Amino acid sequence: MEEEHDITDHNVRRSKRPRVPTKAFDGMLSRIRDGFESDDDFVGELEPSRRKVNRSRPADGAKEAAAAAASLSFENLIEVIKRNGKQIPQVVKLWVEQYEKDSKPAMVELLTMLFEACGANYRIQGEFLDETNVDDVVVALVNMAAQGTIEDYQSSKKKEFRSFKENLVSFWDNLVSECQNGPLFDQVLFDKCMDYVIALSCTPPRVYRQVASLVGLQMVTSFIGVAKILGAQRQTMQRQLTAEKKKTSDGPHIESLNKRLSETHEKITLIEEMMRKIFTGLFVHRYRDIDPDIRMSCIQSLGAWIVSYPSLFLQDLYLKYLGWTLNDKSAGVRKASILALQDVYDVDDNVPSLGLFTERFYKRMLDLADDNDISVAVCAISLVKQLLRHQLVPDDDLGSLYDLLIDDPPEIRRAIGALVYDHVIAQKFNSSQSRSSGDEGDQSQIHLLRMLQILREFSTDQVLSLYVIDDIWEFMDAMKDWKRITSMLLDENPSVELTDDDATNLTRLFCASVKKAVGERIVPAIDHRKPSHTKAQREMIESNKKNITVCMIKNYPQLMRKYMADKTKVPSLVEIIVHMDLELYSLKSQDQKFKTVLQLMKETFFKHGDKDALRSCVRAINYCVSGSRGELKDYAQNKLKEVEDELVVKVKAAIREVANGDDEYLLLVNMKRLYELQLTRPVPIESLYDDIIVVLKNYRNIDDEVVGFLLLNMYLHVTWCLHSIMNSKAVSEASLSSLITKRKALFDELEYFLKVLLEAQGKGTSRNLLACRVCTILAELWCLFKKSLYTSSKVESLGYQPEMSTLRNFWKLCEYQLDISDETEDEDANKEYVEETNRDAIMIAAAKLVASGAVHKEYLAPDIISHYVMHGATVAEVVKHLVTSIKKSEADFSNIFLEALKQAHGRYLAALSTSNDESLSARRLKECKDLASRLSSFFVGAAREEHIAVILKIVKAGIHYAFTDAPRRLSFLTCAVINFASKLPRAGFYDILKNLQDRTRNINTDEDPSGWRPYLTFVDTLREKSLKKEDERERTSVKRRGRPPKKQQIEGKKLFDENSSSEEEDEISDGPDEEKNQVDDDEDMPLMQTLASAKLRALRTSREENRRQASRGEPENLAASTSGFSNSQNINFGGLN
Repeated sequence: MEEEHDITDHNVRRSKRPRVPTKAFDGMLSRIRDGFESDDDFVGELEPSRRKVNRSRPADGAKEAAAAAASLSFENLIEVIKRNGKQIPQVVKLWVEQYEKDSKPAMVELLTMLFEACGANYRIQGEFLDETNVDDVVVALVNMAAQGTIEDYQSSKKKEFRSFKENLVSFWDNLVSECQNGPLFDQVLFDKCMDYVIALSCTPPRVYRQVASLVGLQMVTSFIGVAKILGAQRQTMQRQLTAEKKKTSDGPHIESLNKRLSETHEKITLIEEMMRKIFTGLFVHRYRDIDPDIRMSCIQSLGAWIVSYPSLFLQDLYLKYLGWTLNDKSAGVRKASILALQDVYDVDDNVPSLGLFTERFYKRMLDLADDNDISVAVCAISLVKQLLRHQLVPDDDLGSLYDLLIDDPPEIRRAIGALVYDHVIAQKFNSSQSRSSGDEGDQSQIHLLRMLQILREFSTDQVLSLYVIDDIWEFMDAMKDWKRITSMLLDENPSVELTDDDATNLTRLFCASVKKAVGERIVPAIDHRKPSHTKAQREMIESNKKNITVCMIKNYPQLMRKYMADKTKVPSLVEIIVHMDLELYSLKSQDQKFKTVLQLMKETFFKHGDKDALRSCVRAINYCVSGSRGELKDYAQNKLKEVEDELVVKVKAAIREVANGDDEYLLLVNMKRLYELQLTRPVPIESLYDDIIVVLKNYRNIDDEVVGFLLLNMYLHVTWCLHSIMNSKAVSEASLSSLITKRKALFDELEYFLKVLLEAQGKGTSRNLLACRVCTILAELWCLFKKSLYTSSKVESLGYQPEMSTLRNFWKLCEYQLDISDETEDEDANKEYVEETNRDAIMIAAAKLVASGAVHKEYLAPDIISHYVMHGATVAEVVKHLVTSIKKSEADFSNIFLEALKQAHGRYLAALSTSNDESLSARRLKECKDLASRLSSFFVGAAREEHIAVILKIVKAGIHYAFTDAPRRLSFLTCAVINFASKLPRAGFYDILKNLQDRTRNINTDEDPSGWRPYLTFVDTLREKSLKKEDERERTSVKRRGRPPKKQQIEGKKLFDENSSSEEEDEISDGPDEEKNQVDDDEDMPLMQTLASAKLRALRTSREENRRQASRGEPENLAASTSGFSNSQNINFGGLN
């Protein structure tokens, strides 16, 4: 039975006709309307409210209608706030007029609106307003919240409440503004409002704290507006008084001014006291509220107060809260604090008062530049820029910020780039150095020199240099000063001498800046999508292309001649032409300059043998062929033909030198050149193909790198021949026969080296580079010529299927390469073409065979998947994509998964039996467990329901495999099968347990306790998971309301005790993860979940007791240990032991 409120006996004269009020309780606290009028009325001092619908008759005239509307406007304040924000100024004005006439009814309506804004339908009786205790009212409101009879308008998703928060703020702002010439200073109206707002802000219900905090913070903001107006008036009166005193020392006008000045000062003092009251009563507690939105609104308001009213709030007493919340666990609060500080530091007059605060907290501001939330980090970097502008941070503390230039999130890198440009390059924050001492060209040169000084720190790593350039490019106009950059590279200014490293960095900067100017990326993007540009951006790109071309037409030949022999500068310089508008050569009659550049590029191609230089030259020459027009296009094509012919001649000469016993270097370099050229276009090397085969057959002892490039060029030539046949309308027998012959010769050489490399690996000799080449070329060829591509076609003879023995040797060699140590892989990281000869390339090649169907999935797929977790994240990503592909293409892939798990488990058993290294066996066991975890993770959500038959087959076949050689293989149950068994439905557990019971019916597991321990653990785990699933089913099938909420024990007198805070307030203020605020898990759990937890704990206790008995030599009765579970399910598990 609900507890009724006490009703105070009091006589209220309402009308001549007496009525006795009645009080009904319908689950919500209600109020007795004033319409129950009698001299003998009983009115509750703390009377809950229930509005009575006004059913008055329609007014006869417009005047009565207007009066009724006006009356309704201020009596139903909450309705205006809920729905019609435009009427708020008028309603507030009417309310203030009513308050000035009769304060108590108006005050009751205002407080009722406050309670209703909190969601509580509650009303105080006007006659007892002065005697009503604030604490008692708040206790009643809290009890209403505990009973669930309140509504949350602020967080409501309903359309009509979308503007509730804004309207509520607007109402209190208008109220303060309307009262500034009267009720604001009567020390009654707002004192009463502040008492209730502060009291509500300290209550446990979150909605109360949200609304009260919103209202209280807005009060201070509005008070500041009034105080600023009064402050301006005080200054004006002070000036008038000073001026009058110069005329006469005494008089009525001076006396009037003194009086008005004194009154204005008293008002300012009073309003500042009101601000302090809300700050100490509300802000000091709510800035550490458990609700991050409340904390955030507090900090946002404090920042605005400090900026708008620094005479009161710009002092360490208030600033410290902004510093403390820089450590808040909520990213939104940290960001709000940073943004508030930005506004504070943005005002130059504030800086002298911020010295001690900055000294205390600037290191934390620097740390936030590396915050785990990107938006917070970006804001923190902007804040640091402001500190640097005011020279409040020592340069020695900025080292950690500069490291963020090469951080992953582009937003952080961009923000740091802006900071580095402003502080280091442009030096905007150093007044003595930021002034330009010369023209704009000199300033560009100074900026470029400072940029080169930064790039010296990254000169050993070109990738990091590109990141730095990308970060700063947007802000540094000097990077787009093409004339100044070319002038510096050509040493046209004798006062500037570049070191060799600076010249290299400047060429890289030049090329990177050109790419950025034409809309290309110079660092990898997260989304890997092609960048899209607006019309304005495309026009800007075309304009940049023309400007770059105009600058380079004159200077390109000079740059090429100067740096042609420098392999570090050539790649960047040569690649610039790819981003130029070649038509301008013709339009500006500069054909000879174009021909000169092309000739210099040809000479550069034959002068270098490095990958970057060769690749840049090939790309540039191909672009000159495709991007030029008319006569220049013909010239470029002829020049490309000359390059091909000359290269063939050089290769033949190099082969002759090798045949004569000379050095292989020339052959290696020219093979590299041929390889780079063949990557982009077919090269006629029919006359060379047989010569290459002869070299491979007759000179088996040549360097592995040379052999690798010989095989690569053969493979590319075969690929281009196939491309020609497949794209021709008529296929000649001669071309088909020629291709098959060339392919056979290539396969013969590859299979020969496959055997040789395996023999070398068996002898402990590693030939990793050639092994990677052989594996990748074989895989590509098998995919290229797989039989299914050519079946029932005119070129069916091109189909090829590798022999099983060759496939086995291929995978064996792949495994050797995958098992290369990380140290060896790191040593080769800086070598050329490393991306083509590492573990990733090997795994991609093997996975491609399976995904394309070039080989049988049943053979190679399990081998590949078994290496899922063995070789790092990049290899794991490749295998993950392969598994996804298999799932999509295969209906039943249980055998593939199971065989992969068997192979991983077999490696563990082999390490356990043949190796004395315990760490190796432990690592193999962990790899098996991780593999099972990864594979089982593919069966979640809908995929689990879809593939339930596959999961069951894996579990049953896994159990069969484990018992085939029991107890040796029983560890397979706990490290592999259990991950899939846990995905089964509850009925599947019983089938598995029955299967296990049948398998162990006649076996005495006590003879080898350690050997059978995995089996017992497996069974225990299955039973525990079965029990857990049963409890989950019960919780979802039966609707339960859980435990009733605890009664709130709140003493009203403690709500305003300034020397202590209630337990509820402490719980609100501190973080949710502090132990002192944590409630015992069982107290917050639904009843069924608590029982389930108790059941599980009992099961664990029983199992642990059995294990202790086993350790003391007592036999463990597995059936007895779970008899309760067995009996409850009417299933007999006896005999499992």
